[in-house]
Order: sequence, then C-alpha cells, then structure tokens
Amino acid sequence: MGQTIIEKIISRNTGLAVHPGDIVTVHVDRVMIHDIFIPFVAEKFEEMGFSRLWDPDKAVLIYDHLVPASQVDDTRHFHIGNAFAEKYGMEHVHRSDGICHQLMTEALYVRPGDVVFGTDSHTTTYGCVGAFSSGIGYTEMASILGTGSMWIRVPQTIRVVIEGELPQNVTSKDIILTLIGDLKADGATYQALEFCGDTVERMSVASRMTMSNMAVEAGAKCALFTPDEKTAEYCQIELTDKERSLTGDPDAVYARTIRYRAEDFVPVMACPSQVDKIRPVSELAGTPIDQVFIGSCTNGRLEDLQRAAAVLAGKKVAPFVKLIVTPASRKIYEQATADGTLLTLAEAGAIITHPSCGLCCGRTGGILSDGERVVATNNRNFLGRMGTSKVEIFLASPATAAACAAAGQIVVPEADTL
Repeated sequence: MGQTIIEKIISRNTGLAVHPGDIVTVHVDRVMIHDIFIPFVAEKFEEMGFSRLWDPDKAVLIYDHLVPASQVDDTRHFHIGNAFAEKYGMEHVHRSDGICHQLMTEALYVRPGDVVFGTDSHTTTYGCVGAFSSGIGYTEMASILGTGSMWIRVPQTIRVVIEGELPQNVTSKDIILTLIGDLKADGATYQALEFCGDTVERMSVASRMTMSNMAVEAGAKCALFTPDEKTAEYCQIELTDKERSLTGDPDAVYARTIRYRAEDFVPVMACPSQVDKIRPVSELAGTPIDQVFIGSCTNGRLEDLQRAAAVLAGKKVAPFVKLIVTPASRKIYEQATADGTLLTLAEAGAIITHPSCGLCCGRTGGILSDGERVVATNNRNFLGRMGTSKVEIFLASPATAAACAAAGQIVVPEADTL
C-alpha cells in the first residue's frame, strides 16, 4: 500500500511501517520556543528533573511576540530566556530578528523530511518545505528538551488538489481562506493537509508558507508540500532522492480528496470574528475601515510587501486610515529597503515597524477601540485579538489589504495593479 507524505516522514523517522491511528515515538530534529512560553518551559524542564538538554544545537529560542516590550512583565520573559539559554548551552537565540515561523526556515533550521515541534500553533508553517511540524504546549516541550523524543498519533491525510492558473488578483491567502471556509474550523482536526497540483507547483515557497501557516485554522495537525527545486534553493541544499520522494503515492489512502480549479478562486475575506466565516470581497465592498495591517508570519514576507507596494504605488492611504506594515524578519526588512518596496509604502503613508509579531498578537502599536474596523493579513480574527471585543477584524491578502488602505473601505484589488 502506498503512503501519504506524513506517513513517509514518520515511517522514515521511526523505522516503522506506520498507518493512520498508530501511536509512535518520533525522534525530534529541531524545536522552537518563543518568548511567551520560555518561562513556563524552563520551570517545567527543571521540575521534571532534567539537568541538561538532549541536544542544545537542536533547540532554538526566538524573541518575537514581546518585542519591542510593551508591558512591564515582558522583560521577565527575556531574563528567564537568557538565563536558561546560558545555563544549558543554547546558542541559537534570536533576539528581535523576526517572527519565529519566518526565522525557522529562513535561518535554515528546518529541511525537508524533518520532524519539528514549536510552542506555537502556527508551527505548521514549516510544512512549506516538506517538514512535519506542529505546535505543542510547554509541558511537551520541556519533555522533548530532556529526551529528544515525542509520542504522536499518525494522522489521516486530506489531499487538496489545485489545478489551473490563478486570476491575477488572487493569492495563496485567498486559496487557504477559501479552503478553511469549506472545511470549517474543525474540518481537518488532527489530520494532515497535503497540497498538490500544477497551481501548487508554480507557487513560491513564500506562498506555500501562507497556506501551511493557516492550515491549523481548520484544525490540521500539519500541512505538507512536496519538496522541489524551489524548496532546494530556499533551504540552500541539494535535494536527495529520499527528499524528492516526499510526495503522496498514487495508491495512498486519503481521508478525502478536495479538488479546485484555480480559475474559480476570487479574492475573499474572513469576516468577524471567525476564521471560517468566508465571503468574497465583492460582497463586502463599500464597508468603511479605520486601519490596515500588513505583516505577521502569514503574510509579512518580501513578496507580500511587494504586492502591497504594487497596489499603492503612486497612491496615498485614505484620510483617517492608518496603515501599519511589519516585515516578518530583519532580512525581509533589509530586502524590502534595498529594492525600494518600503519606500513606496512609506510614500503612500504607511507606518513601517520593527520586525515582530506586532499587531497580530495585539501588541506594540495599532491597538483598536470599540467600533473600529481593521483589514489585516494575519491568521486570526478572534474577539479581542487586536483591541477590545468590539473591534471588527477582516482577514485578507496583502493585495486586498493594500487596496482597502487606499480606498478607505473594503474593495476588490484591481488585477492590472499587480
């Protein structure tokens, strides 16, 4: 019997012929801890009686949610993180270099076929390069730091096939939002999403990252793409035959298969306050807005900023609308500076911030008040995420968000501007 991508990764990791539902122990290739969770991980690690990390080189600590510090208690997380890293010999510590999920692939910590866990639900992002990556809690993380292993249940797989040419004003963000709307927020609970088809093959790694990042919003355990030459270039490796073979076999058994024609996709938004409440942007056109946020681990990459700049070139942000742009990493910030992208956005009236999670997790500027409405490119629009519970958050692609910023209301991005 053939295997899905996730079954191949787990089989190779464990040396077992696994099937969905099997409970196995995997050997962990890399872990990520971010600043919010490090105090709890450190406390639980020592409570468990561990005296050393299983492999300090495989642990990465990233300060991203709490930078720049905006509350008095934030610095406690930094002090505890620094002390833990020094005590246990952790050298991979990123202090304000960018968002954890961007850095884990950008800094070459993850490669195809790896098994990776992180203390954040959007750890599913690394499936963009063909890695099994998933979010866990601080107790599980403390256990991995001491043992290097983790038990999991082998997930079933939902195969998503996308064929054809996307409309010019449609991006991978519109695809994943549409899929979440079709599956609903619990439609892929503890299942793997496996993306394939010629539309997917033409996507950049950055576009794939957007989709794997948001897979968890449908409850997915992980989201996987077959490694290809784009993956190899991004990861700065030569793909082995084993890595190239990380694709679903023709006779693999899937929980279900979902097929899309790329031409059928349109720009969409997730409406307040559920990620699976999806509507075409055209149906929402004319809705006034107060703010736009372009950034996050979902859509803060160079191609995202470039798309936004293409929409805003020669235009100005509408009066009384605030546009906040937050690059996903320091490297992206530098690239967007070098190619003029940030200048275009600044000339349009954007506020450009330090690379971090920023407004996505409701911090470091841009918090909204009762009755205000924001169009944002991040991954969640839950009540209270960007201010009070009476703030309305609409999730969209960078192209849509930029078009809304210029119009001062929700509008469909024009294809000829991209």
